[in-house]
Amino acid sequence: MATDPLATIRTQVGLRVAEIRDAGPRLSPLDLYSKMDAIRQLAAAHGLAVLEQLARHSAQMALLPGHRVAVQSCLEHVDEALESRSGSDCNTILAALAVRLH
Repeated sequence: MATDPLATIRTQVGLRVAEIRDAGPRLSPLDLYSKMDAIRQLAAAHGLAVLEQLARHSAQMALLPGHRVAVQSCLEHVDEALESRSGSDCNTILAALAVRLH
């Protein structure tokens, strides 16, 4: 039986995303930034470049007006970023996010 080497990372990211969603409006922009940056660091440590870029973008958006909608939209793309196997996927995900937010 083959095991997924990223299963632990997927679980950790899933728990962090659930924590952000559960806390919702109680999180300050700085707390939201901090939590997204923790996901970014986790992704960077495990070579998940697309997730790292999405989390970096999300963390930056957490500090801007309209951050709650923007970060929730970013969180909806986390699974796609985790499944990514190509550098071009990052551009595709960020483009889809930009279209959604504008």
